[in-house]
Amino acid sequence: MPTAKTSLKSTALQRPLGAHASTTRRAALAVLSAACLAPLGAQAQAYPSRPIKLISGATAGSASDIVARSVAERLQTELGVSVVVENKAGAAGTLGIQALLGAPADGHTVLVYTSAHTVLPLINKVTYDPLKDFSAITPLAIVPNVMVVSPAKGYKSVQDVINAAKDKPGQLNYASVGLGSATYMSAEKFKLATGIDAVHVPYKGSPEAITETMTGRVDYFFAPLVSALPMIKAGKLQALAVGTPKRSAQLPDVPTLAESGVAKADYLFWTGMLVPAKTPRDVVQRLNQLSLKALQSNEVKERLASLGAEPLPMSPEQFDAMIREEMVANAAIIKAAGIKSE
Repeated sequence: MPTAKTSLKSTALQRPLGAHASTTRRAALAVLSAACLAPLGAQAQAYPSRPIKLISGATAGSASDIVARSVAERLQTELGVSVVVENKAGAAGTLGIQALLGAPADGHTVLVYTSAHTVLPLINKVTYDPLKDFSAITPLAIVPNVMVVSPAKGYKSVQDVINAAKDKPGQLNYASVGLGSATYMSAEKFKLATGIDAVHVPYKGSPEAITETMTGRVDYFFAPLVSALPMIKAGKLQALAVGTPKRSAQLPDVPTLAESGVAKADYLFWTGMLVPAKTPRDVVQRLNQLSLKALQSNEVKERLASLGAEPLPMSPEQFDAMIREEMVANAAIIKAAGIKSE
C-alpha cells in the first residue's frame, strides 16, 4: 500500500493552512443547497438499516468528543435510528481508526476524528493510507486552541512565557494530547515562531492535560477552547491568547497570538467525519446531507457557539481536498520543526 508521503506527490494544493476556512464559509449556503437537492441512489434510500456507531477517537469530555455527541443527538433524529457514540481514545486517535477500518464499509460505522489525521501519518509509521483508505463526509466544526496557564504561575501575557522560556532554556514544559494532535502542532508552531526551547509532555486527552496545567505541573497548554472554557470562566486557568486569526466570541478580551506579538503561529483545529473508502458513494452523500442538516439545526448551532466552536460545512469533495491540502502544509511544518516520532 502506498505511503502517505507517496500519495502527497499528486497533491498540488499549496495554499496556507487555514486559507480554506474563509472560502468554505462563503460557499456554505451553496453547499447546503446542493446537498438538499442531490438525488439519492438505491443504497442511500435504504440506509440506515440498523443503529449507527459513531466512533469518537478522543477521550470523553474532550473537544472532539463534545462536538461528536452534539451532532450525534441531532443525527439520531434525522436518521430515525439510534446513533451510539463509542470512545476509542489513545495512540493519537489511531485506535479509533483501526476500529473504523475493521468495520464493514456500509456507513453504519463512522469515525469522528480531528486534524491529527493530516499530521500523524507524516510522523509515525501507520498501517493505513490517510488519503486512499478513507472517504471524507464533512468537517463538523473548527475549535480554537487557547494558550492557557495556571494563575499560580504568574504569567500575565504570552511574552511572559516567552521570556521565562528564554531565561531557562529547556526547563519549561508544555502539554499536548499526543504527538500529531492539534494541541501539539499549535505548540510546535509557537516554538518555531518564538525560537524558544521547551519540553513536550503528552497526555491521553485534554481533560488530563488541563488538570496538570491547573496544578502548575505543566507550564502551558494550547488547549481546545471547548474543553478549557469552563476552567477559564471559573478562574482555574488563565487564557493568554487564542491560536486563531481572530478573537473568539467566547473570550473577546483575550488577544490572538498575532496581537500578542507572535506571527505565523496560528493552527486550525477541526473535527470531522470519515468512513472507509469502500463505502458506497451514495451513502457518503446521504451522510453528508444529514450531517449538514444537523449542523444547521438551532440546537447544534447554539451548542457549538456556547463552546466556542464554529460549524464548517463542506461537501465530501471539498473535505477530501482540504485533507490533501493540509497534509502538504503540515509536512512543511514538520520538516521546519524537525519533528520526529517520540
